Amino acid sequence: MSRRVRTALAALLAAVLGAVLVPGAARAATVNYVALGDSYSSGVGAGPYDLSTCLRSQKSYAPLWAAAHAVTSFRFPACGGAVTADVIGSQVNSLSTGTTLVTVTIGGNDAGFADVITSCRFGSTSSCENAVNDSRAFATTTLPGRLDDTYAAIRSRAPNARLVVLGYPRLFETGYCGLLAMSTYKRTILNNAADLLATVIADRARAAGAIFVDARPFFAGHGVCAADPWINDVSGLIEAYHPDADGYRYGYLAALTAAIG
Repeated sequence: MSRRVRTALAALLAAVLGAVLVPGAARAATVNYVALGDSYSSGVGAGPYDLSTCLRSQKSYAPLWAAAHAVTSFRFPACGGAVTADVIGSQVNSLSTGTTLVTVTIGGNDAGFADVITSCRFGSTSSCENAVNDSRAFATTTLPGRLDDTYAAIRSRAPNARLVVLGYPRLFETGYCGLLAMSTYKRTILNNAADLLATVIADRARAAGAIFVDARPFFAGHGVCAADPWINDVSGLIEAYHPDADGYRYGYLAALTAAIG
């Protein structure tokens, strides 16, 4: 057998052995993805929605990420209006030991943030301040324990999954935007409350060993009153103060992709 033939056979054998011994090189890793959470996960504000009462949109960050990464399986129990008890009580039923990725946005409804915004949008400055202060007190005293319980429930049902917790954006720019807009002061204290909520969620997420994704820098310059807003104003009661389709794609999806690829 000539040297040339021996060399060719050796190369062929190496290629065959490589394909057998390193199968992962030839196929993508399995990704079984479950997206949990509230309206900021389900995609309220982006539309169109499914036929459920949860207002799930395929333009939310979760289905967009799943489609971009050709995941093995995708489950989407996130539901508009959900609180931590809903995640623990029902949404975690979509998890299993085979789940490899879980994302969740939760806590804003527990802290009553929608009611706070309503008080500030339609009420006096003093009623806005009182609502914000009550929400801040809840966020620092009661919410941490609820988040701990939520993340523990997720870990229990999906022990092999990477847990990614996404926070909430600041909703407002604080420059002048017309006589009918909320005052700069109200928008500022609401943004400060959003900052506190982000701090609390980030702290509890990291304590649970989760990845925290801060949405605020990705939405910067695109809040209500911006020239190019990615947050809906009060034009629709259900969608008010939620991201629009651009917000989910260029805000949330970009933030999630920056964090985990």
